[in-house]
Amino acid sequence: MTVYLIPNMKKRDVRAAVETVARCLRGLGAQVLLPLALEETFEGQDAQFLCDADAFARCDVAVTVGGDGTILHAAKRGLSYHRPLLGVNLGRMGFLATAECGDSAKFERLVRGDWREDRRAVLSVRCRGKRPFESVALNDLVIAKTGIGQTVDVSIWCDGILVNEYLGDGVVVSTPTGSTAYSLSAGGPVLDARIRGLVVTPVCAHSMHSPPMVFSAERRLTIQVDSPARGRAEMCCDGADARVLLPEDRLEVSLSGDYISLVSFNEADQFAAIDKKLKGR
Repeated sequence: MTVYLIPNMKKRDVRAAVETVARCLRGLGAQVLLPLALEETFEGQDAQFLCDADAFARCDVAVTVGGDGTILHAAKRGLSYHRPLLGVNLGRMGFLATAECGDSAKFERLVRGDWREDRRAVLSVRCRGKRPFESVALNDLVIAKTGIGQTVDVSIWCDGILVNEYLGDGVVVSTPTGSTAYSLSAGGPVLDARIRGLVVTPVCAHSMHSPPMVFSAERRLTIQVDSPARGRAEMCCDGADARVLLPEDRLEVSLSGDYISLVSFNEADQFAAIDKKLKGR
């Protein structure tokens, strides 16, 4: 097996963690790849250093070392290669990064092939306006106000029919995977990650009648910020690449035909993570 190790070098103690994981994988007979940009940092490691495209093309599995954000970033970079991802958690919650640095049993199962591929839905986001762009998200699309004391007006259409208008701090559109992220903090439901659908959750809506809404996978949503005069609004996908939304911008949101694969060691990894990391058991 060939494993592409992708570390988040901003994390504390990440170098020692990478060396530990690499040593364990090599001891199990796996070949280890590391990013070419880190060749000097990890000089002396028994690993091959390649650019992202070559590493994703050659590896069987990508292992990130960091947190959930590291997985999200790596997933976008390697989306077209469909390599399964396993996250080694150096962050706080780690709903997606389900392995720990000392999980030798999981690494042994990984190299042995004793795991299943858990395919997760991906959001497709297209902006129609003066500055069109496209993006994808594994967790969520967030539309939010930018100033304290301001609000934004957000209108949402489903297949061309106006379904709701929210006045508040913004709105979150999440995949089932992302239902345990910002959407959950805003009062949204937890969805089984194997469900194909979208969750729309208002953030601090100024109404007693603004519940979260769940849409089927076939639905296409259109979102517009209606009252920019109240305050500037921005959007971002998976917490990155923030963009200011202009009054004429319309976001078209749907589930992509693509997917991201996560390495899973049991049938209910998602709920085990919720039980352990949210309930503290």
